[in-house]
Amino acid sequence: NLGLVAVLLVLCVIGLATADTFATTSNLLTILTSASIIGVITVGVTIVIIGGGIDLSVGKVMALASVWATTVATQSYGPAVMVFCALAVGAGCGLVNGVLIAYGRIVPFIVTLAMLISAQGLAERISGKRSQIVTDPTIAAIATTRLLGIPLLVYIFAAVVAVGWVLLNRTTFGRRTFAIGGNPEAARLAGLHVRRHTMLLYVISGLCCGIAAIMIASLTTTGSSTHGTLY
Repeated sequence: NLGLVAVLLVLCVIGLATADTFATTSNLLTILTSASIIGVITVGVTIVIIGGGIDLSVGKVMALASVWATTVATQSYGPAVMVFCALAVGAGCGLVNGVLIAYGRIVPFIVTLAMLISAQGLAERISGKRSQIVTDPTIAAIATTRLLGIPLLVYIFAAVVAVGWVLLNRTTFGRRTFAIGGNPEAARLAGLHVRRHTMLLYVISGLCCGIAAIMIASLTTTGSSTHGTLY
């Protein structure tokens, strides 16, 4: 881990020495804004990986959530319904992953790869393979709103990171996640509900995808099945 930090510091030093515009506030905020969406997804995937799993479907689950939240019917009900829809779709996909993995005893790689393909196909079917324009001004304003000069998207990313850190390091849920990821059989013998906990890990990952869906819909002002490609 220290080696990775050292490499990052070296890259930052090179960037500062070779480009006059690298260390500007506007450039750093641009980088943070661009990284905030995949950063939110990364928090969810981190929790899944620590628990001994993997989630390949996150990019297209985010795309499906963005498409579902930006349909004309959904947008007509206002921003609250759009946000709820994105979160529900993300958590629902995570729940399907979790149930099949934890209770169906199917390999996470296979389940989440199948979810990736299914989510992409459903997103394309709903949107007709066309980008859906965000017409709700409240959702569109999320990406343009700044507090103390910092974009709101960065604050959302920071909040998700903080919640994820507390969840893993300051709660019994986090300790159980580390235990299950280290040795699921030992965790089961210690009295932990391994299957239920594993299912919840994927629900959290899906929930992060739902949050990211609203963020990317706001940043691009579209809901599209092409969002999250290669995530």
